[in-house]
Amino acid sequence: MLSAFTARPIVELKQRDKSKIESILAYGDRLLVGLSTGSLRIYRVNDLIDEAGPQNGVAPSGDMPSSQPNAKPVELLREQEKFSKYRIEQLAIIKEANLLVSLSNNYVSVHDLQTYELQETLTKTKGASVFAVTSNIVKDPSSGIPSIVSRLAVAVKRRLFLWSWHDSELSSETSELTLVTGIKTLTWATGTRLIAGLSSSYVLVDVEKLAVIDIVGPGSIGGAPGQDGGRFGGVGVASMGYMGMGGMIPKPLVTRLGEGQLLLAKDINTLFIDIDGNSLGRRQILWSVAPEAIGYSYPFLLALQATKGTLEVRNPETLSLLQTVALPSASQLHVPQPNVSLAHAGKGFLVSSERCIWRMGALGYDAQIDELVQRGKLDEALSLLGMLEDALLRDKEGRSREIKMLKAQMLFDQRKYRASLDLFTEVSAPPERVIRLYPPDIAGDLSALDANQHNISETGEDNNQAKDPKATSSAEESAPSRKSHHLDSNGIESSVPPTETASTKDLKRSATMETSFSGDVAGKTSQNNVSNDQLEGKDLVTATVELQGFLVDARTRLQRYLNPDGTLKDSLSDLKDHTNGDNPALETLLVPSKANTDNDSEQRLRDTAKLVDTTLFRAYMFARPSMAGPLFRLPNFCDADVVNAKLLETGRYNDLVDFFFGKRLHRQALDLLKRFGQADEENELAPQLHGPQRTVAYLQNLPAEMIDLILEFAEWPIRTNPDIGMEIFLADTENAETLPRGAVLDFLKAIDRKLEMKYLEHIIHELNDTTPEFHHRLVMICLDELKSEDKGQKNERSEWKQKLLEFLKSSRYYESWKVLRELPRDDPDLYEARAIVLGNMHEHRQALDIYVFKLDDPVKAEEYCNQVYLTESSPVSSPMQSRRVSTTNTEDTPPSIYNQLLSLYLSPPPPHKPQWGPALNILAKHGSRLPASSTLNLIPEILPIKELESYFRARIRSANTIVNEGRMVAGLRRSVDVNEEAKLRLGDGLPGGNGGRNRRVVITDERVCGVCHKRFGGSAIKVLPK
Repeated sequence: MLSAFTARPIVELKQRDKSKIESILAYGDRLLVGLSTGSLRIYRVNDLIDEAGPQNGVAPSGDMPSSQPNAKPVELLREQEKFSKYRIEQLAIIKEANLLVSLSNNYVSVHDLQTYELQETLTKTKGASVFAVTSNIVKDPSSGIPSIVSRLAVAVKRRLFLWSWHDSELSSETSELTLVTGIKTLTWATGTRLIAGLSSSYVLVDVEKLAVIDIVGPGSIGGAPGQDGGRFGGVGVASMGYMGMGGMIPKPLVTRLGEGQLLLAKDINTLFIDIDGNSLGRRQILWSVAPEAIGYSYPFLLALQATKGTLEVRNPETLSLLQTVALPSASQLHVPQPNVSLAHAGKGFLVSSERCIWRMGALGYDAQIDELVQRGKLDEALSLLGMLEDALLRDKEGRSREIKMLKAQMLFDQRKYRASLDLFTEVSAPPERVIRLYPPDIAGDLSALDANQHNISETGEDNNQAKDPKATSSAEESAPSRKSHHLDSNGIESSVPPTETASTKDLKRSATMETSFSGDVAGKTSQNNVSNDQLEGKDLVTATVELQGFLVDARTRLQRYLNPDGTLKDSLSDLKDHTNGDNPALETLLVPSKANTDNDSEQRLRDTAKLVDTTLFRAYMFARPSMAGPLFRLPNFCDADVVNAKLLETGRYNDLVDFFFGKRLHRQALDLLKRFGQADEENELAPQLHGPQRTVAYLQNLPAEMIDLILEFAEWPIRTNPDIGMEIFLADTENAETLPRGAVLDFLKAIDRKLEMKYLEHIIHELNDTTPEFHHRLVMICLDELKSEDKGQKNERSEWKQKLLEFLKSSRYYESWKVLRELPRDDPDLYEARAIVLGNMHEHRQALDIYVFKLDDPVKAEEYCNQVYLTESSPVSSPMQSRRVSTTNTEDTPPSIYNQLLSLYLSPPPPHKPQWGPALNILAKHGSRLPASSTLNLIPEILPIKELESYFRARIRSANTIVNEGRMVAGLRRSVDVNEEAKLRLGDGLPGGNGGRNRRVVITDERVCGVCHKRFGGSAIKVLPK
């Protein structure tokens, strides 16, 4: 059990002294003892060096003596023999008023605190049984000035009297309140609320409002009729006392606990309430005997068992019994209040019997926690840490975290894996500390367990040991137990197994496991728990599944500081500044090391990330193999050698490809895909890798910077299946669109010109590439196919020709002069192509010469002229240019493209003859586009006028159209002018009108000009229309 307090007798009455100790009071360095004879003894308490050890782990300074053999714990300063004629039952002080309050002979008296002379006996308190004093700082509601208010409550049978002092001045008002039954005890809950323990129940009294609230509790504490009587049906020690001799009814006890909590106790029943009298719903304390007195010495709950002669020390949160101190015949417990005593946290509280007073010396809080941990009381240690203030402990947060990790390890030893790993996750335990708890199949070389002792072995050593008992026993004796490892104060293990990699040695050499007392804790728990050296089977699977959640959480924490490529997201100094305070996330992740440089810390962070991801991979492969694949598809830091060996061993080739891709080991992945893809038969373990599909998908995800690798491994998929292989370059992805197109074209040209053309058509027509080189390259491919000696089938040649003509018409980015140089003059299949190129070079007469004489196709010649005419007349710069221009003006109108075609028809070069039919057709269809002067000059005199009827009709209609259009425009403009003038002159009643001539404008003396801001006065005024 805990040794939190040590009892030291400081006052012992001599045998010849016939008086008895009735009451005690401690304040400052003074101790007042009220005796049964009515005398008051005043002692001075000497501050002796604590014999129990250093307080809070701090040793006494060197200038203090190590021992004081002649010093007494107390010195009797004086004895006030005539303090009272009767026994002094109770003492209290009102320090602010310099008063000492006593209860004697059923009267409450007030004495001077310095001289102890009687000042006044409160006559109203005749028959008093108990009183209570409190002092508090209260702000005035109107002025906000703080003042000290002290109150005295006295119980006289059923009546309650109240006095108050304001800044040491007694108030003239005295309050009185009558309760239902006699009052046994009084305890102040707050500065204005009082708990009164009655004969049968408890009540809460508001002294300001003089209101009484009943407190409902179990058993003898009180409650509604018919309520359950508690653990023993309301029949406790007191209710059965009539069967004994002289049984007494236990008095109701009350004590204040932490902030806003109180404990009520009567008989063996207890009730935790708040300052409003409401139950907190906590379980009762398991007392077998009703206590004589209860108290609270921060942070412990005290109970004095007079029948047993012991003092019980309990944790007020867990209610566990931590210590039992033997105090024979002790009957009174006195804990100085914080507003009276300077002893912080109740240190130095007193216990007294009729002949002796003990002072309870407290052990330092750090030492108390260490003792609890050494005894394996980890829950009690954590509870004590939670109740204590930060200033009372060294590194409270760090100690709490370390104890929680010890508790988690203990739970792991007890095979409570979920609770253990949840607690490890809660405190953000270092990953390597948790990983060390697992066998080598999960933790690798970092495991604290010997691989020879584990049944799951890849080398078959367990089978050999099973056959040879001697070998097994010797291996068990030579292998160190994980629980028996002794670690130093920093948690660094002193021994390292011989078979390890260099990086794992660093991790194991610096792994944090336990504090200096962890060996004792592990030794205590190992007696009742099965050793984890035999962790296997279902237990290992369960533990591994729980480990996965912890590792995922650690992985998430690591991602706050590391980029996927292993670089820090921020400088290490900024990260350390960011983690100061309540979030020590960075330091909890780092593998401990003696070096503290930033470069070393950065490398340790990467090592931790590698350890976490590699262990998570092993855990997935052992317990949930299907989860390994999703891990590889995310950025990770797994050890490539470990993953490669494990996946090859289990035949998970598809996951291995995903892992290589995530680690950017693309050549290894593509070699593996090529080996399986080109195999004659499918592999049963990886059927999805057979064929070019998986390789094509992999290459599509590679960036453009890796073009050399892409082209190296793209050849065999394209040769195997061109349609599938070309998806590497034709897919609608960013990677495919950003590939170097020149390199891709050169690569495809070496394989097949058709594939080259397919890629050219893709980048030109779908990606809208305007590079002249690519356009010219596409033209040359078509020309090479048409000029090749192997003419091929007629349909195929026709398709190539059609592709060439369509591309020559649609594209404007190829270099026409280079293409024209490659087009032969005497190839009938390329006449039209030559005409199109000449047209792009604006050599329209030569192009028309080909259409008219070489192709002898008037329709295509006319289409060519239409296209040229529309192209030249399509740009319109202003609305005025969109009006039709009369073609009767022979001086300004230039000859159109139709004039050139007409001249070829009517005046062809020799040896060609005039073509009257196509010429007349042009005159009939496009007469309005042919200027009269130049057109009539081309018509020979031998042509009859009748043949030109359609031409003249078209000319006349065109002229009339222009005239009529001008008249319509002029009429519309006159209509607009009339409407505007009507609005100005006759605007009355018109929509949007401004009043016309009836418009009125009022000019006042204050109105000013909107331009010069001068007053109008008698000036002439002009009003403009709106």
